[in-house]
Amino acid sequence: MKLTQKTYLLLGIIIGVSAVNLFLLLSISQQNLDVLHSISDADDLKVIVERIEGTANSIAGGNETDRQTLVNEIADFDSTYAVLGTGGTYQDTTVVGVPSQLHPVYEAVGNSWQVYKQDTEKIRQESVFDPKVKNALTYILGKNGDLISLTNGVVNDLATLDRNYNKQKMIAAEMVNVAKDIGQNTLLISIGEGKNATEAIRKDRITYDADLKTLEGMPLDDPSYAQYGITQQNLPLIPRSNSGSLRSIDPLWAAEKAKLEFVENNTLISKEFGSALESLDDHGTDLLKITSQFVDEWNKFVDSNLRQNVVIVQGLLIADSGVFAAVLISIKKSLGPLKMLTNQIVRVREGIFGEPIDYVSDDEIGELATTINSLSSTIQRKEEEAKKVEISKDEFLAMITHELKTPLVPIQGYSDILLGEHLGPLNKNQKDRIEVIRSSAASLLQLISDLLDAQKLELGQLRIKKSTHNIRKTIENTIMVMQPQAMADRIALIHTLDRDVYAEYDEERIIQVLTNLIKNSLKATPPKTGKIEISVEERADEVIVSVKDNGKGIPQDSIEKVFKKFYQVDTSTTRESGGSGLGLSICKGIIDAHGGKIWVSSELSKGSMFSFALQKGNSSKTPV
Repeated sequence: MKLTQKTYLLLGIIIGVSAVNLFLLLSISQQNLDVLHSISDADDLKVIVERIEGTANSIAGGNETDRQTLVNEIADFDSTYAVLGTGGTYQDTTVVGVPSQLHPVYEAVGNSWQVYKQDTEKIRQESVFDPKVKNALTYILGKNGDLISLTNGVVNDLATLDRNYNKQKMIAAEMVNVAKDIGQNTLLISIGEGKNATEAIRKDRITYDADLKTLEGMPLDDPSYAQYGITQQNLPLIPRSNSGSLRSIDPLWAAEKAKLEFVENNTLISKEFGSALESLDDHGTDLLKITSQFVDEWNKFVDSNLRQNVVIVQGLLIADSGVFAAVLISIKKSLGPLKMLTNQIVRVREGIFGEPIDYVSDDEIGELATTINSLSSTIQRKEEEAKKVEISKDEFLAMITHELKTPLVPIQGYSDILLGEHLGPLNKNQKDRIEVIRSSAASLLQLISDLLDAQKLELGQLRIKKSTHNIRKTIENTIMVMQPQAMADRIALIHTLDRDVYAEYDEERIIQVLTNLIKNSLKATPPKTGKIEISVEERADEVIVSVKDNGKGIPQDSIEKVFKKFYQVDTSTTRESGGSGLGLSICKGIIDAHGGKIWVSSELSKGSMFSFALQKGNSSKTPV
């Protein structure tokens, strides 16, 4: 069977098994999700009950608008309970009906709810406050200001008496504070915060009444006084002239005292409402208990079903493991030869050709093995042919450069003899023509030298002899050689290095690099205004040498190509300056051989700057 056919078959099995698993898992997952929604809604019944209790207490606090809220909460419980019994869609979720095994506890929740619901309806309909207690509180709050004012009057009346009446003054001051406490505690009861205020009012009433009788010189015959540690005191009677406010308090206190006693003995909330609220609390506890039992039993029922589903899933996993194991074994058997093919391709990549792969099959891997064997043999044959061509090319280049140099030497020599007028005087026209011959011979020699250097770089045969050199002296020697040409072109050629800097390099080759860079700048720089500047930047572990000019610059699309062999920025046939296009390529090869790097930055009409980096040398070593 073909590998592709086998692959399609295995993929079909895997996809089929995965589809069955996905369908079963999604089905189980959806069922579980629906059941969880149902249990969540069942648990919400407890939340609704707690909300009803909170709303009932809010109504007891005087919030009449919550009566409608109570109606809505009763409806929420009824609708939630009903949908749990039948199942269906509730609040945009699917709800599963209560299983038949749980119907008894479900019905028990319903029965408990009906009792609780009756208490809730009573609370919704009954009046909250006892009107008599409410009127008594209103009266006390209305008269309390007068009581405080008259009590302050007593304090003022006693202020003029001598120290024999200090005890009465202390009692009067206490009465002012007690009167204020009566007002505050009455207010707390009126706003539904009277749980502890009722006892406080009782204490304030008895204390104020005992203090008033003490100031009036009356006996303390009420047994309730002893409860708060109040005893009879024998004090001098207050003069009539200082007891005006005291006498005015009597009728006001008699009326307020009666109201306070009524409030102490009766609650602000009506008995009917209070009874319903108490019943609601008791029945609410029962309803929450049976609802919690309902939720717990449903959870246990779900856990039991989940265990059954787990068994199903485990069976599926076992079956899947068997299928996948069979698929993996089949794939491994089919793809095993690929390792052999990979190893052979690695050997071909490493240059080992002609070794055949010992694998025969009618599938795609067998065809690939045959193709790789054929490819390896072809590459081996081509490699051998390329080596022969390379050797022939090297021999031809060495021969042609030698043959070209041989006739150029006498041409250049005799040109120098003629220009020196050793064979007789020459006129200006003759000298100009012979100068052209000598210059052309020199250019041709330079071209041949560049070709040889380029060939050596390509073959890795360029010899570099690195040692410690003073880069300042190397730059000065280069400038000395190039200065005549710069002066002839009226171009300033300078360097900015004013100290010794040492680097590791082959001086002859770096002079060659600097010479090529200066020649390029001379070609690109205009006469008279032209300037070429050589600078050096010393870093921690390297030295950066830069040759900068103010020439015409290099286009941005040519900057990445200038170091390629035979590439020239100006390729027109009417270039002002000639060149082989090898100079910068040779520069890059020399710098690369030094383990450094070379780069260029340029801007049209503003000039260029070529820079190269050399490894920094040790100044303690004796420079060459």
